[in-house]
Amino acid sequence: MARIVVAGAGAMGASIAFQLASLGARDVVLADRKGVAAGATSKAMGGVRQQFSTAAEVRLAQASIRFFEELGPPLFEQVGYLFLATTEEGLAELEERRELQAELGVPVERVDPSFVEGLRTDDVLGAVNCATDGVADPPAVTRELVRRALKLGVELREGTDATEIEADVLVIACGPWSAELAATHGVELQIRPLCRQLLETGALELPEDLPMVLEAENGFHFRRRGDKLVLAMSDPEPRWGFEERVDESLIDDRLGRLHHRYPAAGDATIERSWAGLYDMTPDAHPILGEIADGVYAACGFSGHGFMQSPAVGRALAEEILGESPSLDLGPYRLDRFESGTTFPEKLVL
Repeated sequence: MARIVVAGAGAMGASIAFQLASLGARDVVLADRKGVAAGATSKAMGGVRQQFSTAAEVRLAQASIRFFEELGPPLFEQVGYLFLATTEEGLAELEERRELQAELGVPVERVDPSFVEGLRTDDVLGAVNCATDGVADPPAVTRELVRRALKLGVELREGTDATEIEADVLVIACGPWSAELAATHGVELQIRPLCRQLLETGALELPEDLPMVLEAENGFHFRRRGDKLVLAMSDPEPRWGFEERVDESLIDDRLGRLHHRYPAAGDATIERSWAGLYDMTPDAHPILGEIADGVYAACGFSGHGFMQSPAVGRALAEEILGESPSLDLGPYRLDRFESGTTFPEKLVL
């Protein structure tokens, strides 16, 4: 049986390795230059949502949510994703997305956001919530996937470059570092690293069912993680490159937004901050499938890799093993950029 080497032991690589073994592959190696969940996965916000703006992304998310539901607390808490609109334009876009999502079977509903105690809503024109969305612990979920994979016979090699391992099939799942590995096989991946930062407050008294709260117009969002809140928002100017640095000049603005939107955390201060990388593609959709003879890609998730890892891991494993994928991976092929076919995802958070 062919040896399959999965490069990258983040959530995506771990999911692919686990699914390959689940489908009967017996010579699977999961390799990472650092270790399990040591890269972008360790820096992730951990949101899990089905509320996307394109049908293809919604379907990926729907297929993934079932796996997260099976994991359950404390790895996944189904507290919902609450989108708030404060302008007529933002409300119209929110409603347009809600209609698409509802048509595809996502249980997203218009809601009165005042159900969240302590949330400021007097400037909110409308809101939608999907109660089956939620928040997860990305490193812990990844470790659980690796545990299951090892139980099925997958070999884990931490501190090892995948190029050092003889392989019949290579799966590139290295996030923002994927283009580097693909280049060694003569393939150019249109992936660029984008620095994003997260801020964490000190300890607060928080309700356990606090949803992920997002402002639709500007993308500011926050979630509960234990007894703290984690905040995130796009930078005013994109920071392309591999430098993972916190821009401290933005901290006061983000904290002010939190105090405005969630007065219940009016005394909150920022105690910790960190930066991580998104692996961005031109259309904010991943690159999936075979990119060269015996070389497959699962990268370019543009901030959505963790939440989509269960579905992608299964579908790509099926394709690698010659089965018909349970999801249509056609929209995510690399050659779409050559043909000019794109379907831009508008909801990159």
